[in-house]
Amino acid sequence: MSLSNTDTSVSTTQASEIIESVSSPGVVQDSLRDANVKVPTQAELSTVESKLATARSKKDSGDAAFKVGDVKSALRSYHETLLYLHGIDKNALKSLGMGGSSSPSSISAVDQAAGAKDVTTEADVILEKVYANMSACHIKQENWKRAVDTADKALGKNAANSKALFRKAKALGELGFFEKAETALNEIKKVAPNEAPMADAELARQKTMDRERQKVHDQKMRGWLSREKKQAAHE
Repeated sequence: MSLSNTDTSVSTTQASEIIESVSSPGVVQDSLRDANVKVPTQAELSTVESKLATARSKKDSGDAAFKVGDVKSALRSYHETLLYLHGIDKNALKSLGMGGSSSPSSISAVDQAAGAKDVTTEADVILEKVYANMSACHIKQENWKRAVDTADKALGKNAANSKALFRKAKALGELGFFEKAETALNEIKKVAPNEAPMADAELARQKTMDRERQKVHDQKMRGWLSREKKQAAHE
């Protein structure tokens, strides 16, 4: 299980130029004000950049801890990453050029600002990976419910995250929700066809596990019915 890093950085010069252009009077700033969108100040932009840098570092620490099997330290680092990422102003991220996708130059500043909440930012990308990695940690600890919860949060950022889908399916299977697990595994084959063999193998494993559980359940039921018959015969 590999954990990929995301370290999209903005140079000091580039950030300074962006900050200067946003904080100085101009058509873009006036358009943003006309649209009732808060224009990030230089201090706010600097704070956002600092939070992102710290979040990247915390995530890297979590990835390194996970790779050597230190799951508790990995989870701690991932939780710290979340603390730095939650609540970051998307307008500030866009102003720093840290949106996940660039907007066409033909779109007005007002339209771009109005759609800020729908833009995937670098913070969103890091959050997606952190939640998916936290799910892997919870699976290692056999904390199946938390594994499902964190996988769902990753999928909330990107529904096509095949790693999160696989981890969710595995945890659901361990919890006994085989139909839901099968749905997640089939979704993997849609979004990542090259991972179909892995999804099929997990589905086969879960079906075997389901049959074994059913066998144990049937044996317990037969034992219970046998005891009931014996008790009835003595009465």
